[in-house]
Amino acid sequence: MPSPPPPPPEPVSNTEDYRDYGVNAATDPKKDRFSTFAIDVDTASYSISRRKLLEGGLPPVSAVRTEEYLNYFDYGYDYKTSALPYTIHMAGAPSPYAAGHHYLRVAIQAKRVSTAERRPVHLTYLVDTSGSMQSEDKIELAKKSLKILTSSLKGGDTIALCTYAGSVREVLPPTSIEQKDRVLRAIDDLSAGGSTAMSSGIDLAYRLAERGRVAGHINHVVVLSDGDANVGATSHEAILDQIARYKNKGITLSTIGFGNGNYKDTMMEQLADKGNGNYSYIDSVEQARRVFGDQVNGMLEVVARDMKVQVEFSPEVVKEYRLVGYENRDVADKDFRNDHVDGGEVGAGHAVTALYDVVLKGQDRSPIVVRVRHKAPTPSPNGPDAASEHAESMNPGAIARSFDEAPRDLRFAVAVSGFAEILRRSPYAANARFSDIARIARGATTGKPEQAEFIGLVERATRLAPEGLRSASAMAK
Repeated sequence: MPSPPPPPPEPVSNTEDYRDYGVNAATDPKKDRFSTFAIDVDTASYSISRRKLLEGGLPPVSAVRTEEYLNYFDYGYDYKTSALPYTIHMAGAPSPYAAGHHYLRVAIQAKRVSTAERRPVHLTYLVDTSGSMQSEDKIELAKKSLKILTSSLKGGDTIALCTYAGSVREVLPPTSIEQKDRVLRAIDDLSAGGSTAMSSGIDLAYRLAERGRVAGHINHVVVLSDGDANVGATSHEAILDQIARYKNKGITLSTIGFGNGNYKDTMMEQLADKGNGNYSYIDSVEQARRVFGDQVNGMLEVVARDMKVQVEFSPEVVKEYRLVGYENRDVADKDFRNDHVDGGEVGAGHAVTALYDVVLKGQDRSPIVVRVRHKAPTPSPNGPDAASEHAESMNPGAIARSFDEAPRDLRFAVAVSGFAEILRRSPYAANARFSDIARIARGATTGKPEQAEFIGLVERATRLAPEGLRSASAMAK
């Protein structure tokens, strides 16, 4: 008789890791008139949440970062040609969620750079081929993503490829894009299996990047992983220290996340932050095309480094204010002009949106002054480089008399932030309901596919939330 089939494997428990950074508190400007933060153009939190919702559940509270929801969307901000690599956009309107409150928007639109204008780029792909990556939505989706990125490059660019599992392997030395077929074949041959030596993989990737580095060009490492590390220097601190030693050489690092069940969001977000790069999450081929096709120049071509924003609130005009999101991007007010304190990197065409929930005393004077500080795109070879600073005051006329009269882009951003705040269970969104979010978004849409998708996700969240748990106040209980 044939032996009976082996029992099915035990289900793997969820070992995902997210960090809860809390919720910014409302502040009296008489006690602290400055709000200071490093800009953030990461979008992974929104993509992770989308996957969770499409799979039939609400995202973990600690996986929701409001600023990454906001910055996922293109609001159509103009870039006004000037000596600055960015344009500031400010607007305001009464809150649709809380009587007596207003939303003030501070947005930054970076200058756009075409592929033809972009500097030559020297990329090192570092692919996690450990056993935890063995699935269609991990290693196979990572390979499809790399093919899209490779096809987005131009003459003069180079690619190196290495992997890590139980050990590390150099798959391809720095290779000209003119040999694209060779690169694509190397990507096709990747497979997953073994433990996860992330630390050793990062070391190898940087050594390859140094071999291909060209001064004045873009030198960038792209890590594709689920963030799980279990061999070698696996602690966050040890791996982050590795990256800090390399970024001053002009080699930056971005992270691209895949999969779920064991996904390590905290690791992936901090790697990109420390590497002066971006953090994205790929949950579909469509998202891969968005990140590595439509928006690739923003990931590759940095137009401003170490950007920090400081918003000064007038105590005569503003009773209280609260920055919505950016909790893990907080910078001490005294460090705004301390150029040794990191800010955030802004790529070509990137837009950064920040919303403030405020209570105004009046609307006849400017409520805020916005100051932006940044460094040149590439580090100075002669030591520490100084930052430039620019300031603008908000025109009181930019605050709409009613929410319905506010610009569509502001209204849609308020809907996005409200959705994140409900999922985040923010105590400051007690009056917001999923039904309100969907209604506001429908009234503000300009017909973009990602806006329609957002409305669909809100409707899905409405169905998934247990009866009675469809508002921030109910979900917070």
